[in-house]
Amino acid sequence: MGTTIFQGIDWKLIVAAFLLSVFGIILIFSAQYYTGDAGSQAHYIKQMIWLGAALIGFMITISLPPRFYDFASYLFYILIFILLLAVLFFGSRQGGAASWFKLGPINLQPSEFAKIAVLMALSRFFAYTKKMEGSFWWVVIPAIIVALPVGLILRQPDLGTALVFFVLLFSLWFFGGLSPLKLALIVSPLVSMVAASHWIAWVIYFIFLLMMLYIERPGRLFTLFAMLSNLLFGMLTPVVWNRLAEYQKLRILIFLDPGRDPQGAGYQIIQAIISIGSGGLLGKGFLDGSQTRLEYLPVRHTDFVFSVLGEELGFLGGLAVITLFGVVVYRGLKIAARCRSKYMALVSWGAVTIIFFQMVVNIGMTLGLMPVTGLPLPFVSYGGTSWVMYWLLIGLLVLANRHWQEY
Repeated sequence: MGTTIFQGIDWKLIVAAFLLSVFGIILIFSAQYYTGDAGSQAHYIKQMIWLGAALIGFMITISLPPRFYDFASYLFYILIFILLLAVLFFGSRQGGAASWFKLGPINLQPSEFAKIAVLMALSRFFAYTKKMEGSFWWVVIPAIIVALPVGLILRQPDLGTALVFFVLLFSLWFFGGLSPLKLALIVSPLVSMVAASHWIAWVIYFIFLLMMLYIERPGRLFTLFAMLSNLLFGMLTPVVWNRLAEYQKLRILIFLDPGRDPQGAGYQIIQAIISIGSGGLLGKGFLDGSQTRLEYLPVRHTDFVFSVLGEELGFLGGLAVITLFGVVVYRGLKIAARCRSKYMALVSWGAVTIIFFQMVVNIGMTLGLMPVTGLPLPFVSYGGTSWVMYWLLIGLLVLANRHWQEY
């Protein structure tokens, strides 16, 4: 086994992911260095232990045949659904969300592993339902597969994590062969909700929607669904806004105008932008970031770790990390393109989608280009369960590359 497990390994992919993890440990060490709290200062040690656990998970993942994941996809999905249900009743509440199982010193977050379980379930569905391809039910069934766990995740509540599942669904719809115009029709109710803020904008949008339906002619069920859902979502705009939690409303408003509450909700974004901007080209130097040292930047070892990177290592340090992400994404897309197995191709594409989306959202959040969602920077932000999940995704990519010739 020792001589065969490393055959066909994509070392460029593995090295890029490992270097990102090393960057993460270094930045977590720097972010907590001046806290004066021994527990916080030891976060980097905990992260090294989690990296060891993640690498063990990676080794196990690549040692099993692709057919095992193909066969067990729906079983994984059912198991994760049960865990997501259980965490609502028996989970540990942290930061206002009941998302973790506390097992002694270890916190496990089922919603992270749910990303892989949903990815596998969707991949199996799309790989084995070619006769339904493009039909109404080919769209509805995957939406239900995603909606069930997402509903439980929203109950925790964890809106940021829930967004990953919707992006994953749309990405796999596209890779599975759904036309861009049909994808636009699926997402159209959300656009209708925004347009309904003013009746003139909504009327103009609805005329545009009718034109899209006429051009695409997706079938009676699909057309009826698009019309009714757009009308319903448009009328529900004020209801949905009033049902949002105050912190969710505030995140949207602060994203549009961080200066609205500079000492409160907008403080994180403003300090993150200051940190990155003050780093310049080369940065202030490792452990020499004033924003980090004086603790102006909150949650700097998790959500805003990229700000620590920008301040201490500058533009070039940020560029190095983004380049490593580029290698991971490029190698993953190359693997997805070459796989003969439809299932493994879909899994590879979805794995890249999860990593890329979270990377873009996190970095965009620290630059003030996206609202604060709480999504960590893959392989870099502090978090044990998430690191294991990322390395399991890398394991699936490596496995797909090793068996790319198999159907």
